[in-house]
Amino acid sequence: MELKMFILVLGLLVGSLMPLGGASGSPGSGTGQDECKKNNGDEKNGNKTTKKSFPVLSLNYENVRLPFEISLWVLLASLMKLGFHLMPRLSSIVPESCLLIVVGLLVGGLIKLVGKAPPVLESNIFFFYLLPPIILDAGYFLPIRQFTENLGTILMFAVVGTLWNAFFVGGLLYGVCQLEGTNLAGVNLLSCLLFGSVISAVDPVAVLAVFEEIHINELLHILVFGESLLNDAVTVVLYHLFEEFTNAGTITVTDGFLGIVCFLVVSLGGIVVGAIYGILAAFTSRFTSHTRVIEPLFIFVYSYMAYLSAEVFHLSGIMALIACGAVMRPYVEANISHKSHTTIKYFLKMWSSVSDTLIFIFLGVSTVAGPHEWNWIFVVATLVFCLVARVLGVIGLTFVINKFRIVKLTSKDQFIIAYGGLRGAIAFSLVYLLNPKHFPMRNMFLTAIITVIFFTVFVQGMTIRPLVDLLAVKKKQETKRSINEEIHTQFLDHLLTGIEDICGHYGHHHWKDKLNRFNKKYVKKCLIAGERSKEPQLIAFYHKMEMKQAIELVESVFPTTLDLF
Repeated sequence: MELKMFILVLGLLVGSLMPLGGASGSPGSGTGQDECKKNNGDEKNGNKTTKKSFPVLSLNYENVRLPFEISLWVLLASLMKLGFHLMPRLSSIVPESCLLIVVGLLVGGLIKLVGKAPPVLESNIFFFYLLPPIILDAGYFLPIRQFTENLGTILMFAVVGTLWNAFFVGGLLYGVCQLEGTNLAGVNLLSCLLFGSVISAVDPVAVLAVFEEIHINELLHILVFGESLLNDAVTVVLYHLFEEFTNAGTITVTDGFLGIVCFLVVSLGGIVVGAIYGILAAFTSRFTSHTRVIEPLFIFVYSYMAYLSAEVFHLSGIMALIACGAVMRPYVEANISHKSHTTIKYFLKMWSSVSDTLIFIFLGVSTVAGPHEWNWIFVVATLVFCLVARVLGVIGLTFVINKFRIVKLTSKDQFIIAYGGLRGAIAFSLVYLLNPKHFPMRNMFLTAIITVIFFTVFVQGMTIRPLVDLLAVKKKQETKRSINEEIHTQFLDHLLTGIEDICGHYGHHHWKDKLNRFNKKYVKKCLIAGERSKEPQLIAFYHKMEMKQAIELVESVFPTTLDLF
């Protein structure tokens, strides 16, 4: 009752601060009275008005056009995804992303044959509505242990590898543009470097779509997927840097130094923003024990606010989402109910799956609708340079990385990492944002990027599964961790920490132990409600396993019982 009274008072206060309506023709705004007065005046003047018959059935499509068409697109995408998985022979040969792009090409072609302009994948729609759920799903369920253990390798591929690819591709493309007979003399160095920075970034959407289907082992999956997530910061900085340089026309040493500072601000700033919102989400979940129904809403809203807040300051929204999901998950899951946890899990999976499907369909539609400017030399050179830069970058960086890794990356691993560098809609959307006044070759860039996307998704995406089988690359093992494995894992962590302390070498095990102690002593008490804040990690893992086994038992014995809740 007190909560209802509080909400009522809050609504009255908000309503009193908002401007009064009534002048826009809404119901009760007086337009009906004016119409009655007009009719009465006509009657007094002797004018006869014809009475219209009561409309039994009327058509007003424009009133519902936008939500109706959005629903149709979502329905089409879901039906295509459903039909794809009903054909196991086709799904074992062709990746889902390839089929969805083909569907987009067919739909775009049909719309164009009818005589209407097919819709284009607008950059704002992609970055604000389609990309966030995919990244949030990846960040919330990110395997933290594997990610942190391979963080150095991931950063090498994401930062150094992306810089190498950007300058290698951009520099060679500028050299090609200077050749006689190419008709590309108008393309300057900064435009080529900007294009190289965009086309060099591995796309997380494309990587997720392909790698989850082939069930590659955890190490290769986290290396390629982690690279695709973290190289967003490098791509965003280089993109804005070269865009500003192109608009200004001059480059100084100070600009180059500020570019390095900008990279640190964009990447670290995105992480800080995401971590702040993650902590706020965890703290809010402490007080939701009496209102369980809105627990999932807080998770989604805080995450989306983290993404938007990062984008306000041109920080990395992807980094913010990853940090927000990774920070809040252990504390949120300790506070919310199991039903809320299930809702978050399946809603995120559903939301990201629909967004992923729509992205690939719209890529096909945009290929038919978008303005193209074909140049054989530029397109072929872009494709060849991207492949060569990727291979050389992976081989060179792996040579350095293996000197510091305990588990070395084999030649097979290097091949899969290089071959899995897929490009996707992020590159297309970034180039679509370019101003044609400052970048007159924008349409040619779009055509080259679509060609590279199609090659990586169709050729590399369709052949990576048979190549994994041919090379006998280790695949993901669907095994559940037992309580015995958890005990031995924690024992080894404490043992390695003790060895580092005895040797006086403060490695990542030492700092991980310090972080865990600080988390247990201070953070958990503030962010986790009740006695669970004092619960040892092993006991918490046991309770989680016990709950999973109970749910699996109920589902196996009574498969329809859980549908009642």
